[in-house]
Amino acid sequence: MSSIGPKQSIFASLAEVAQALGHAHRLELLEHLAQGERSVEELSVRANLNFANTSRHLQILRRARLVDTQRRGKHVLYRLAGDTEVVELTQALGRVGQRNLAEVDRVMTDYFRARDALEAVSRQDLVSRLRDGLITILDVRPEDEFALGHLPGALNIPLGELERRLGELPVNREVIAYCRGPYCVLSFEAVAALRARGYLVHRLEDGYPEWKAAGLPTEAVA
Repeated sequence: MSSIGPKQSIFASLAEVAQALGHAHRLELLEHLAQGERSVEELSVRANLNFANTSRHLQILRRARLVDTQRRGKHVLYRLAGDTEVVELTQALGRVGQRNLAEVDRVMTDYFRARDALEAVSRQDLVSRLRDGLITILDVRPEDEFALGHLPGALNIPLGELERRLGELPVNREVIAYCRGPYCVLSFEAVAALRARGYLVHRLEDGYPEWKAAGLPTEAVA
């Protein structure tokens, strides 16, 4: 019996990574972990999964070395094992899905583009606008995610608080909204709500994890 060659060995290991990505819950958990490290308890609440199911999915991701752990007091905290590489991997998966899968394109059209049909602002364009200081960057994620890391100078107004806190947004400046990533509904809903009220608002092309993975500057709440 012939031994497995080096190429086949590498392919077998890569297949384990691909298998770990092969579940919607695990992709959502990776999106949450891309915002910052979390405990199993926190992740189960955010992903709307029970504790045991969340723990099982995280163990699969850990075996594939997509996430790492560290103990802090009584809690085990999970984080991405290499923010840049894991975020880029999920980005590539999204690009292939949008190109090849009719269901992905249908959801993009029926939900996302229906709420924001305008071209999103690229990261490069936003960097230029930041230098000019003529825009308001709006982070519509929950406060605890914002505290873990956000774009420089961003104003945090979680989507559920947007209507009552409109007075915090300057009416004479363009607003660039962002949230967790390209499929996060928070920024799409925020853009639609603000445009209906007459604001000049655009959406960042993706979200905080992609901005961070690109090596662009971030801030955190001390």
